[in-house]
Amino acid sequence: MGTGAVTGTADLADLYRDLHQHPELSFAETRTSGIVAARLRAAGLETTEAVGRTGVVGVLRNGPGPTVLLRADMDALPMEERTGLPYASRQRGIDRDGNDVPVAHSCGHDVHVTCLIGAVRELAHDRSWQGTVLVVFQPAEEFGEGAQAMVDDGLYDRFGRPEVVLGQHVAPFPAGHLAVRPGPAFAAADGVRVVLHGRGGHGSRPETTVDPVVMAAATVLRLQTIVSREIGGTETAVVTVGALRAGTKENIIPDEAELLISTRTFEPDVRRRTLDAIERIVRAEASASGAEQAPTITVLHGFPAVVNEPGAVARTRPAFEALVGPARVFDPGLVTGSEDVGLLAAAAGAPCVFWLLGGADPAQFEDARSAEAVMARVAEMPSNHSPLFAPVIEPTLTTGVGALVAAARTWLHAEEPAAAGAD
Repeated sequence: MGTGAVTGTADLADLYRDLHQHPELSFAETRTSGIVAARLRAAGLETTEAVGRTGVVGVLRNGPGPTVLLRADMDALPMEERTGLPYASRQRGIDRDGNDVPVAHSCGHDVHVTCLIGAVRELAHDRSWQGTVLVVFQPAEEFGEGAQAMVDDGLYDRFGRPEVVLGQHVAPFPAGHLAVRPGPAFAAADGVRVVLHGRGGHGSRPETTVDPVVMAAATVLRLQTIVSREIGGTETAVVTVGALRAGTKENIIPDEAELLISTRTFEPDVRRRTLDAIERIVRAEASASGAEQAPTITVLHGFPAVVNEPGAVARTRPAFEALVGPARVFDPGLVTGSEDVGLLAAAAGAPCVFWLLGGADPAQFEDARSAEAVMARVAEMPSNHSPLFAPVIEPTLTTGVGALVAAARTWLHAEEPAAAGAD
């Protein structure tokens, strides 16, 4: 088998710009999945589309050995990009509520897709390994539903069960660096929709109404006490009200107000207590306001924390250190961002190793002389889900491709040398 690396990443940069400019919402990644499928077939993989609705699976076999799963998510966010880049998204889409919304790859999934395609090409070209590479391009990570949808669609029954699940997520620390943490690494996430039911009326006569705007305001403030007064100082939780929607005009008191709430936790008990507290507070504030109808509380999605198996991290990390140098591989601490990749590992009964890929321009960190200074600079930069989030193309892509290849090779068997005297 050949041992030379695939040369050049210019075509990957072009692919990244194209994906960035044409983002698609969760379970609507049809253009993206078509591009992915075409690239996988061109690299010689057995390719199957429409797995878990819009997911794509590729299988690269190279003799007997373990099966290694490499995963990338494909969907984008319902938000407007404001980076000013020449390849910035101007796309729009229809969200799950039927609204026409702007769409942007402000979470970096376009980086993930591009890097995995590059890694597949590298592994297909240089087959000095044995086993099977199972590549999973997953839809709907932003809904927290795509991984489960692929599992429910027979992912492992149809394509084999892996020995390990590997993946990465771009983040706003210097490109050329990698971050991986053993044990609980990324938070569990739950999304909750609350509709507070009031009684509308004229803005000049609030005494004849039950004002859901005031009810919502009181609820938002009270929800902040969950973390400050109910979660212990040695525990971790985040409760964020990401949307508050009510009313149409300044002199009309509406009938309803809607809250969209996101929670992040690491421990199952803390997760349960946080969700229970949300329900208790919402119901209590509605009662205190004199609401005649109980609030409607709907859990939109929920998935557990990503737990990196310590032994698997210990096995994989040296490959990262060999790739970028030991000084550029670090433990990021607990990450309160969330991922549903852990569901793929749990369903397979396999260890998970999920790491962060630096995507920020290294030049912005040249004067940061310590780890503390680097992290302080990170805190100042646009992060994932910001309309200004814009990973630098290089060395992000080269490092991301290299990390996936290095991690996969750690788990695949090395190619056996030919027997002495063989023809």
